[in-house]
Amino acid sequence: MARTAIVTKSQKFMERHLLAKKEGRKIKNATRAYNRCSLCGRPRGYMRDFGICRCCFRLHAEKGLVPGLRKSSW
Repeated sequence: MARTAIVTKSQKFMERHLLAKKEGRKIKNATRAYNRCSLCGRPRGYMRDFGICRCCFRLHAEKGLVPGLRKSSW
């Protein structure tokens, strides 16, 4: 149910966007954009320096895939 709701919502947005563009109107909230993780698509916990979310960052750091990062111990 939730998955289909997201799809229909995005379809409605695209229809409104194309219609406004066709009519020459200014698109409402055209500059509203937010960052998402490039691996999983998570919108929260995004780290700009790496372009991924905190969850994916942690997994990649544990595997040693993030350059210049080392696990600390004391």
